[in-house]
Amino acid sequence: MKIDLTNTTSSKINASLMDARRASGSTAAGMVLTLVIVTDEGSAYDALKAANDASREHPSRILAVIKRAGRSPRARAETRLDAEILVGADAGPGETVILRMHGELALHAQSVVLPLLLPDAPVVVWWPENAPKNPAQDPLGALAQRRITDAVTAESPVAQLGQRAASYTPGDTDLAWTRITGWRSMLAAALDQRPAAITSAVVEGESYNPSVELLGLWLATRLKVPVERVVTAGPGITAVRLRAKDGDITLDRPDGLLGTLAMPGAPDRMVALKRRDTAELIAEELRRLDPDDIYASAVRTPVDKLKEPSSADRPPAEPVAAAAAAPARVTAKVPAAGKAAPAGKAAPAKKAVAKKAAPKKAAPRRRSGS
Repeated sequence: MKIDLTNTTSSKINASLMDARRASGSTAAGMVLTLVIVTDEGSAYDALKAANDASREHPSRILAVIKRAGRSPRARAETRLDAEILVGADAGPGETVILRMHGELALHAQSVVLPLLLPDAPVVVWWPENAPKNPAQDPLGALAQRRITDAVTAESPVAQLGQRAASYTPGDTDLAWTRITGWRSMLAAALDQRPAAITSAVVEGESYNPSVELLGLWLATRLKVPVERVVTAGPGITAVRLRAKDGDITLDRPDGLLGTLAMPGAPDRMVALKRRDTAELIAEELRRLDPDDIYASAVRTPVDKLKEPSSADRPPAEPVAAAAAAPARVTAKVPAAGKAAPAGKAAPAKKAVAKKAAPKKAAPRRRSGS
């Protein structure tokens, strides 16, 4: 069922939701949370599709807030609220309300959203793009127990991690962190199966991907070892190597689909590491509404802790054409304070990609999982 309301109010929207529920034969809500999506017209379709898919696991009331302040003084002076209500088959197991706020009303979105929240249910706010500098202090973010951002959509994704660290409040999270759940699980399981004294680590992945940096920072905080960041052509994260005296533990995924886990004294194993879509990422974040202390520890670690490969680690010179194809490193270079890898341990062939960076060029942003 679809209901269009023009120049309406929050009370009329609530009444229409109740009427639609009665018409469908169910007066009980049966929803577990309210998901508020703050987006624009260009991103609304993809965000709503992902949220509706996630609601099959977490039945929820979805409130899409689309601010249309207007470009001309006349348009900005016009204050109006238009709503589109989707119930039943059009909205999956929950309810969807698309709120288009015109004029000055866009500056007071919280006054419209507050009466539409489910009573006695958690609230989650998600910014698919253009997240505020401090989500917890945003008027809509202040209503929520969890606040979800996505650093990969920022103009400078890795620099955005610094902003997320500076403004972190318990309840904040980022989809760049959610994308590395599979990698963290596999690496933790590998160390459980074969305990080893890790001396250093290497994280390889494409440029302009904050998930690669977060994975490296997580390894640095949990293992207390130096971590190198190597730029490759992708897609996403391509490999992680944990160096130990008795041999390396390597998790390699060159194609974005299947990974290979290699450990000393054991046969190589194929593991599922498919890059996930946004609906799966949102569904995972909605499974827990308590603060994520591990994410807080990782994001607050300065990105400068990740080291460039030292000259001793770099392989012999490659043809100029191969060097020109290498993507530019986006993390800041730091003085070589870490120890070089032990002699005799040649760097993997993939490190050749980061040998000579081409003139910095904006790489296309990727929204799929890492």
